[in-house]
Amino acid sequence: MLKDRMLPTPSPRSPLHQRNISLNGYAREDGLWDIEAHLVDTKSHVFNTGTIQWEPGQAIHDMWIRLTVNQELVIQAIEVAMDSHPHPECPEVIPPMDSLIGARLGKGWRKTIELHLGGIKGCTHLRELLASMATAAFQAVPGALFDADENKPPLYLGTCKSWDFDGAAVLRHYPKFYQWKPKP
Repeated sequence: MLKDRMLPTPSPRSPLHQRNISLNGYAREDGLWDIEAHLVDTKSHVFNTGTIQWEPGQAIHDMWIRLTVNQELVIQAIEVAMDSHPHPECPEVIPPMDSLIGARLGKGWRKTIELHLGGIKGCTHLRELLASMATAAFQAVPGALFDADENKPPLYLGTCKSWDFDGAAVLRHYPKFYQWKPKP
């Protein structure tokens, strides 16, 4: 087992901004899954957005997204909350989030986010959460990364160094797909 590691001691510095993001997956009793994301931004100093003065440690952004997905990672429902936001216009991006219902988390997910919620149609912070929610769903939904066709590799093979089709991990865990090449 690897020893816990930390970054080297930094140069003397002062804290300015903290962003906390949490992602959680839940199995529902109805056979669906909820993937929840939460983002909180705080400053360590007084921060002014023009109309609001934020005290140190007070949440400037406190935003939530819940995606309800099925076994195939198709979005069945979406819920969004902005408990704290810097501008009165921010909540206007919540209704367009429904345009993601019916979309699938997987290949092309970031393009789907950009198509439906890019630019002024959406919120930078919510788009950031949505992008990360796909990987949380992959971890939470059993079998989501496997194709029903056992002659096709799991969807995560070929997506990182460890799961290189020509690598040792694939040879160990999925010898059937070692040095596999997709058919044109």
